[in-house]
Amino acid sequence: MTARAMRVLGMMSGTSADGIDAALVRVSGAPPNLAAQMEAHFHVPFPPYVRARILRLANGAESTTAEISELNFLLGEELARAAIAACKKWRVPLKDVSLIGSHGQTVFHQGTTGRSQGKVRMASTLQLGDISLIAERTGITTIGDFRPADMAAGGQGAPLIPFADYLLYGDAARGRVALNIGGIANVTVIPAGARPEDVFAFDTGPGNMIVDALVERTTHGRAEYDRDARMALSGRTIPELLVRLMHEPYLRKKPPKSAGREQFGQDYAQGLIRWGKLHHAGPADLVRTTTIFTSLSIADAFRRFILPRTHVEELIVAGGGAHNPLMMAQLAASLPGIEVIPASKFGVPPEAKEAFGFALLAYETYHGRPGNLPSATGAKHAAVLGKIAPAGKYQLRGNH
Repeated sequence: MTARAMRVLGMMSGTSADGIDAALVRVSGAPPNLAAQMEAHFHVPFPPYVRARILRLANGAESTTAEISELNFLLGEELARAAIAACKKWRVPLKDVSLIGSHGQTVFHQGTTGRSQGKVRMASTLQLGDISLIAERTGITTIGDFRPADMAAGGQGAPLIPFADYLLYGDAARGRVALNIGGIANVTVIPAGARPEDVFAFDTGPGNMIVDALVERTTHGRAEYDRDARMALSGRTIPELLVRLMHEPYLRKKPPKSAGREQFGQDYAQGLIRWGKLHHAGPADLVRTTTIFTSLSIADAFRRFILPRTHVEELIVAGGGAHNPLMMAQLAASLPGIEVIPASKFGVPPEAKEAFGFALLAYETYHGRPGNLPSATGAKHAAVLGKIAPAGKYQLRGNH
């Protein structure tokens, strides 16, 4: 254990399963004086057959233990290749990286005991991408499987990025909300002058997940997402459907709460496609309406759960949704008086923030310190997150 600066490589594959984001972060010190500087970011797309296998499993298709086990190892290899490719791109020798923090690929997450796909299920989570393979292939100590420790302590295992949000965006004078629009949209609320226990966070509902699924299905796989909102902008908003979507029960559920494909996955999208055929709505109309729904569901969370508790001056947006002009315009229009700011203005590209966050969480775990915020996850106490796979050859040479 050392207080010296470390280069940590954070890796994240989100619910969209479009690939792996890698972030190289220089970290030193300890909270509340932890210093972190983003050095580089790189995105490695998944091969189409790997993405198809992930989505098949994540969308609840029938599977076998053999398939799940194989995919765990396959994703371990993919993550290791991504780490090596990123370092090559950055011209950073692997031996100069002290630590890897890998979130892995979520294929199931249910933060509380409840019903999922018609069955009663206990709270559980599963991220694939074996960290021992990553450590072996790269020669770098790797930390992963971050969520179960929080769930064991009574939390929902999500969201975990609020730890990084608090360190990045906390301000003595301004109330801020950090919004990440990935497959799922989540917020971290940081009141002015907040202490860690003042921060709260939750998943607001769908981010890009429904829109992406509609685009992929209605284009028969020719497109995976709505680039620059082109498809949405060619359609019309369907008021009747929008009202129906805004009655989604999850939106009224009080935080802490977390969501995933179990709520807003392929079954949800397929139901919208059936509705569209019944009501003669075209694919572009469905995409536009669900894009607007995503923004309005976030704004609804502000009105229900955030603004009654704290004054907010700035909204800092990250994730793929930050690049969707229609989504961002609707969000700004729905939250008058709140300045909408891209996360890139704080030195971290919007698409890299989660990878950046897991680099910080790995650093804290390596030093034996908690990385969850119980006020965000609902855990009974702070917990040291993750499991450690020691590197073989490089660690024995004393490079850690």
